[in-house]
Amino acid sequence: MLTRARAPAESDIAIRDLRVAILSDAAPERNGVGAYYRDLADHLRANGAKVALVAPRFRYGRWHGGLRLPLPGDPTQRILVPSWSLIDKRLKRLRPNVIVVPTPGPYGMLGMHLAGRLGVHLVVGFHTHFEALTDLFKDWGWRSRVANAYLRSCHRMLFRNSQVVLANSTEMVEVARAIGAKRATLMATPIAKRFLDLPPTPTRPQIERVLFAGRLAPEKNLEAVVEAARRLPDLEFVVAGDGPLRDWLEEEAREVPNLKLVGWLKRNQILRLIDSVDALVLPSRVESFGTIALEAMARARPVIVSAACGILSWDILSRGIFTVGDDEHLADALLRLRQLDPAVRQRTTEGAREAAAIINQRNLRHWLALLAGDHASTVDGKH
Repeated sequence: MLTRARAPAESDIAIRDLRVAILSDAAPERNGVGAYYRDLADHLRANGAKVALVAPRFRYGRWHGGLRLPLPGDPTQRILVPSWSLIDKRLKRLRPNVIVVPTPGPYGMLGMHLAGRLGVHLVVGFHTHFEALTDLFKDWGWRSRVANAYLRSCHRMLFRNSQVVLANSTEMVEVARAIGAKRATLMATPIAKRFLDLPPTPTRPQIERVLFAGRLAPEKNLEAVVEAARRLPDLEFVVAGDGPLRDWLEEEAREVPNLKLVGWLKRNQILRLIDSVDALVLPSRVESFGTIALEAMARARPVIVSAACGILSWDILSRGIFTVGDDEHLADALLRLRQLDPAVRQRTTEGAREAAAIINQRNLRHWLALLAGDHASTVDGKH
């Protein structure tokens, strides 16, 4: 449960006076980190805080927000170098009393500098352990080593200058401490209001349509999804997303008739797509949390994840999730789910939706306490 907040000191910030600047290198619609802070900003505004989400934008196939540089190994992504003067002017209008930085790129490092210059608290979100991805990108060669060295040094600087570092699994909290975080604690993941506010559509009694949604990259273990489609030809597999494996997946989809690639979708399209399927799968090799799994739980859909997904470290959520066994293939886990009594499956998904709503509310209260100055606030998912 959320710990009881201490009595506020005179220096603490009342929630109604919160002015929060979020400087993120992740575009709001392009990945889980971008979605996290767009959803968080919406929840904070709904509770009376003033929030500026300063990040690149991806609209109609084009990037906006600064000088565009290629991201090695992924032609679908860009690193943007922001305009210092434009961001400086925006922050002068907001006059933030706290700056949040979730990424170690140019936007994030500028956010760190501005927090120091303005003399305001810096809160850092730690979402990706880049070193854990190194083995999956061996074809990058020396570029992979250089990128990881740069990102690790940036994380050290961010952690050293922050008042608190937030990570979304206990493993990531320990990694943050090992890198140099003075204070590191858990954060949960917010859910877009419409995912919880709209009643979920009824599910079919049988599993017929399965969804994978996320970045099309090696760490997602998309080979397991393709192989499951081959083994289970009576199921329809839908893959939504974009990334460096897109061309490979397009080739596989041409050969596997029950495998469909729909590409990158906006969030409102993702909600409708989740409601149209009977289960979501996330067989990742590396997954700090797994936001899409939480969103599917909020829509009362069965979710199957690998043991590598950080969402399992939250007890309240893990009880509503089906897991691929250590020596089990995704196809076998799907067969188990299909054979489960529909009534049992429905009770599990109803409990999962309730748990998602609870963790969302706890996380919002946790963020509000932290941003208002209570850096001892904690959130957990054990009850």
